[in-house]
Amino acid sequence: MKQNDTGLISELSRLYPDAGLDLHYRNSFELLIAVILSAQCTDERVNKVTETFFRIYKTPRDILDTDIQTLEQAIRPTGFFRRKALILKECCRKLVEEFQGKIPANIDEMTSLPGVGRKTAAMVLGNAFRIEEGIAVDTHVKRVVNRLKLSVQQQPEKIEQDLMRIVPRDKWTFFSNSLIQFGRNICTARKPDCPGCPFNDWCPFPEEQSNN
Repeated sequence: MKQNDTGLISELSRLYPDAGLDLHYRNSFELLIAVILSAQCTDERVNKVTETFFRIYKTPRDILDTDIQTLEQAIRPTGFFRRKALILKECCRKLVEEFQGKIPANIDEMTSLPGVGRKTAAMVLGNAFRIEEGIAVDTHVKRVVNRLKLSVQQQPEKIEQDLMRIVPRDKWTFFSNSLIQFGRNICTARKPDCPGCPFNDWCPFPEEQSNN
């Protein structure tokens, strides 16, 4: 790792020593559902929905046995509810039919589930199972990584490959979780707090902005 990369992880550890997800969950099933619902939706709104949702739907079988219209209404506030309801149905169908209703604990089987890509799989594996099989790259991670020039790629899968080469494997989940927090609190999309950023002395983004 380069000195800047090492310093980045050390500083993130200082800022977010217990970096986790803002989504509320009690087990791997709940986290999988919450991450699927979080697409194009805030974690805060997802948490409001799942507070009731998880009291009714406790297993993949519960979702599979529910008619699609009822499921749509249950998740309606998260947006794109018709598509998400279909994804939940098909995902839970495969969990019941091929995995005995259990969430698989490896990335190949996890990404075989309908609607589950590497980002979702890495989040669930890293946070629910403590298994480091990938680095979840969401919009916050992508933005911060591009600004810091840790990767110039635009596709999440390629960004993940770049990050996996420079971040120690035992830090993959922490790195993603802490960068999400950093992207929400400091390196925001519209008005990043560059003067208050601990990486301001080597991050190229402020200079790039001043030259535009």
